[in-house]
Amino acid sequence: MNHSPTDRPTGQPGDRSTDRPAGQPTDRPAGQPGACPAGAPELFTWEFATDPYPAYAWLREHSPVHRTALPSGVEAWLVTRYADARQALADTRLSKNPAHHAEPAHAKGRTGIPGERKAELMTHLLNIDPPDHTRLRRLVSKAFTPRRVAEFAPRVQELTDRLIDRFIAEGKADLIHEFAFPLPIYAICDLLGVPREDQDDFRDWAGMMIRHGGGPRGGVARSVKKMRGYLAELIHRKRENPGDDLISELIRVADHGEHLTENEAAAMAFILLFAGFETTVNLIGNGVYALLRNPVQRERLQRSLGVGEDGLLETGIEELLRYDGPVELATWRFATEPLTLGGQDIAVGDPVLVVLAAADRDPERFEDPDVLDLARRDNQHLGYGHGIHYCLGAPLARLEGRTALATLLRRLPDLRLAGEPADLRWRGGLIMRGLRTLPVEFTPGSPEAQGDTLSTL
Repeated sequence: MNHSPTDRPTGQPGDRSTDRPAGQPTDRPAGQPGACPAGAPELFTWEFATDPYPAYAWLREHSPVHRTALPSGVEAWLVTRYADARQALADTRLSKNPAHHAEPAHAKGRTGIPGERKAELMTHLLNIDPPDHTRLRRLVSKAFTPRRVAEFAPRVQELTDRLIDRFIAEGKADLIHEFAFPLPIYAICDLLGVPREDQDDFRDWAGMMIRHGGGPRGGVARSVKKMRGYLAELIHRKRENPGDDLISELIRVADHGEHLTENEAAAMAFILLFAGFETTVNLIGNGVYALLRNPVQRERLQRSLGVGEDGLLETGIEELLRYDGPVELATWRFATEPLTLGGQDIAVGDPVLVVLAAADRDPERFEDPDVLDLARRDNQHLGYGHGIHYCLGAPLARLEGRTALATLLRRLPDLRLAGEPADLRWRGGLIMRGLRTLPVEFTPGSPEAQGDTLSTL
């Protein structure tokens, strides 16, 4: 799904990791084809991860379609202007299928999600084109209709309150690990039909993905392998005893001749779990952090919510997605024929990465793009992509984001950052943008629910 925004996974491609010494330039040396212009900023360092926006502003102005070497060693084009980004996201000449990558076979494992190839999980929405993409997206889209998402709203509110109940009496919390991370995990598990007694396993596997998303790919691959084994078993159990959940629905359509193989069903469930949680983790984490750094905007939102209005919350979620969204780059695309993008000639097989974070701060498209304005109206951001790969799970992600922010501001009205912003660290994965931790303080309160335990979530 992209909760799957832009049909996208966590942490990949080309992790900002130990693949090269810290501070070593990644761009091509001057004089080689695609050499970067003089004065180009260094990309993919930890300093860049903390605040990539000045570097993206330079690229938009001087090298809007920019050839660079990623930390993994794979070379790709970075697209940073809004108009070019929107074109690339909808261009049918840019395939999602990694088979079109011009890299030699041994290098193909450096793209995409670690371990998915060995686990036979390649046939998901992130890696396929029409007509297979059209068929699979149609089958799963019924899970994210406005009606079904609205029906799920009470469960999201219940999860949100119960998670806050766990730490509200302490007067402090790490909002990433204690709130933003578990909320979408439990929600997507419920939607897919993962039994409550198994959901903590998924939380552990997802935690491994987040912890290793910016480092060695082996940790993620191990989690993928474990998740694949569990999904195979769960699909078998659901075939024997189907329920009112997405996995059961995928099995039903496969059994009724909709041409969905068991591998496709497993891959679909996998990508919804894998890509369906970290985007919301980052939406909540980045969103809360942005509000804490912009107290005037935060106070406006609190006053609005306090009088029962939700209009500013609706526009505010969109602005938070634009301002410092959960997905920094859309996932891999590969040219299937020669094309020109932003004045640059793209060769067959070249990877293209659309930098959503850069496009959404393009001053040619957004007035005062570096200013957070929760009331911004003309806000056609690309945070959930564009074209046929537009985020399938966007309605659920928006619901979770709105519920999380509104409930935090209501129940923890004096929420504040514990420590200095300079002490915070951002995860290093290239695709996603999110904080490792978000320590906060607040006046201790009382739980609203009784019997709050892991098993009741």
